[in-house]
Amino acid sequence: MNSDLFAPGNMATQSTAPGMVQQNAKSLKYALDGECYARQGSMIAYRGDLHFEKQGQGVGKFLKRAVTGEGLALMAVRGRGEVWFAHEAANCFIIDLAAGDGLTVNGRNVLCFDPSLSYEIQVVKGAGMIGGGLFNSVFSGQGKLGVMCEGNPVVIPVSPQAPVFVDTDAVIGWTSALHTGLHRSQSLGSMLRGGSGEAVQLRLEGEGFVLVRPSELRPEKSAGN
Repeated sequence: MNSDLFAPGNMATQSTAPGMVQQNAKSLKYALDGECYARQGSMIAYRGDLHFEKQGQGVGKFLKRAVTGEGLALMAVRGRGEVWFAHEAANCFIIDLAAGDGLTVNGRNVLCFDPSLSYEIQVVKGAGMIGGGLFNSVFSGQGKLGVMCEGNPVVIPVSPQAPVFVDTDAVIGWTSALHTGLHRSQSLGSMLRGGSGEAVQLRLEGEGFVLVRPSELRPEKSAGN
């Protein structure tokens, strides 16, 4: 059988080492000999002896998600084999965190991650009671984190001399060491007259970077596996 479909770039090959790798722009592959964690409903294929278990939300950080409605709906993948993750053809990227690194990520943008990473749901300091930007997942430790984004994200450096202001519906994540707060770019009079629709942004200052998506957030479909 002959087809351009069988081009080398489309073919899945046997992994030579455990861990997370880029399969293509829209999916990640994880060679497993133990366990990893992933977004519920993100498995698109696997081979080998693998088991998938929905993570409960009754205690600890999972209780926070039940109360706030934010965070990660996770599943644990355990066993030995290979598994492919993707979500609605979003672009996928791997971030390799070193010891001492910290990354704050919107839970909607997390695809999968190594068990060596720890995460917790935290209130975004200084953000006040705003939708979409109040609670995020903070990752730390050493390991790989798979994130996803509709389109290619914009990576914007942040420095003490040049704070960055981002739309709370567009931000994916930022270096955890950055300081956050709300910034109002419209006067009260302008807001009462209808304004521009961009009244409040998240202010990030310090030393690091912020990731933003090339569009505002759309309502998300419920995940299922």
